[in-house]
Amino acid sequence: MSVSQKTARSADSVEKVYEVVKALAIDYHFKPGERVNEVELASRLGVSRTPVREALNRLAQDGFMNFVPNRGFYSRDITPDGVRELYELRAVIEQAAFRFACQRASDSDIAQTVAIWEQSCRELPDPDTITDWTKVAEADEAFHMSIARIAKNSRLYETLDGLNSLIRFFRRIDLETPSRRNNAYDEHVEIIAALRQRDVETGIPLIETHVSLSAEHAVEVTKEGLARIYFRKLI
Repeated sequence: MSVSQKTARSADSVEKVYEVVKALAIDYHFKPGERVNEVELASRLGVSRTPVREALNRLAQDGFMNFVPNRGFYSRDITPDGVRELYELRAVIEQAAFRFACQRASDSDIAQTVAIWEQSCRELPDPDTITDWTKVAEADEAFHMSIARIAKNSRLYETLDGLNSLIRFFRRIDLETPSRRNNAYDEHVEIIAALRQRDVETGIPLIETHVSLSAEHAVEVTKEGLARIYFRKLI
């Protein structure tokens, strides 16, 4: 095997390990603040420690891990302030995305974005009958990412994509709460109407209301998230 082939295989291994460990980190299969045992994780994945360490380094850069010199990697914590800050950042980015989309997107771009949500609505059950909100959260994320895509700013799109990974665990919990699940669908309809009209002044406040998280609700989401993590560890 040539040097270039070995390098390619090594890079592929790191990428695969990264995706697997990232999926675990997104859903908090590492408890908040838990030290990650690299040897145990490498054994579990059937790889050497090298791709595991590289993956953990990348995840630390992404915000999923904290690296403490001479001690190792620790899973990200959950606090109400931390959850609220993520949603505040999301609100800022998504408002910018909506503004740029209104200014830069073609009529075809907007029609395709609207179609993404309308197709989801046809496929998803009625909100009053949903027991697993994972699909709704995925559809919600896809819709908002489609707005970012037609904003035609690759840096903004990549930033929102990374942020979505950090809030994915909380997004599902947020949407499950009565105040959210009763309003999420209607708010999307209003956002779509503003987008079709390229009405920035109407759309920006709608986006802010739709994605913001109050301090009180951040506490509620955090408590529910912790309960699910630790209950899952016991079953």
